[in-house]
Amino acid sequence: MPCHDLVFLAEDPSYDAAIDLINQEAFGPGRFVRAAERVREQGPHDRGISFVAADKGEIIASVRMTPVFAGHVAGHLLGPLAVRPSHKNLGIGRELVRIALAAAQNSASQVTLLIGDPPYYGPLGFAPTTPGALEMPGPFDPRRLLAACFGDVEAAVLKGEIRHRDRG
Repeated sequence: MPCHDLVFLAEDPSYDAAIDLINQEAFGPGRFVRAAERVREQGPHDRGISFVAADKGEIIASVRMTPVFAGHVAGHLLGPLAVRPSHKNLGIGRELVRIALAAAQNSASQVTLLIGDPPYYGPLGFAPTTPGALEMPGPFDPRRLLAACFGDVEAAVLKGEIRHRDRG
């Protein structure tokens, strides 16, 4: 069994090339046509609550958080979340999600959204949104749109357009 020396770090610009490579490995060129990518293109992600994992100094995983509105609710869009193939199934992705959610909640975000698999993200605090209540710029499976809510916000009552906060 390989020995790992994992550390979780706040993202900074020096990690951009490694993060791009990790996302390319994980998602291939198809990542650019996804609805979530259409939202991410509207403005920058929030480096202050985006994180990487490093093993012996090598960046091996990443999660980014993009500031969004879900209707009138201020939140973040989680993703991409990616782990290098050599480090999959070690709980690194789950730990990055936990760290990012805690940071989002501390930043006064009211919700973190993502498009993903309910069995994976459910135990991390995500619940389904009401299918069709939230819109994104591009096609997506509304049954995979999940929300981790903070405070008085509930996933089932979110409605409106998901857009980058720079778009108001």
